Amino acid sequence: MNDLRLGDVIDDFCVKCRRLTNHSVVSLMDGQAAKVRCRTCYSDHDYRHEQPPPSKKDLKKAALFNEVLTKAAPAAAGDPPVDASPADPSLADPAPADSSPEVSVAAKKARKAKG
Repeated sequence: MNDLRLGDVIDDFCVKCRRLTNHSVVSLMDGQAAKVRCRTCYSDHDYRHEQPPPSKKDLKKAALFNEVLTKAAPAAAGDPPVDASPADPSLADPAPADSSPEVSVAAKKARKAKG
C-alpha cells in the first residue's frame, strides 16, 4: 500500500454512523493512520482498520463463559471428587481391626431411626 498522507480518503468503521464509511486521515503515526474523520458525520476517532468494535452483549457473554470455565476447570482437570471410591474394591481400606460388632449394630439402628 502507498504511504498515506493527511487528508487521504480511506474506508473505516464509524461508531457514530455504525457503518463502514469514507474517512479522511487526520493524524499519522509511523506512516499509518492514527486518527480519522468521518466524511458523513464529521466525527473524529481512532483508526479501527475497518473493524467494528465488539458489541457489549458479546463482551458480557464472553465474560460469563470464561467465568464458567474457570469454575469448571478444577473438576475437569481429572481430579477425582473427594468422596469417590476406588474402582477396584481390593484397593479400598479394610475395616479397622478394633471395631466391634456392637458399634456396627448401633450405627445401623441410628441410620434406621434417621431414614
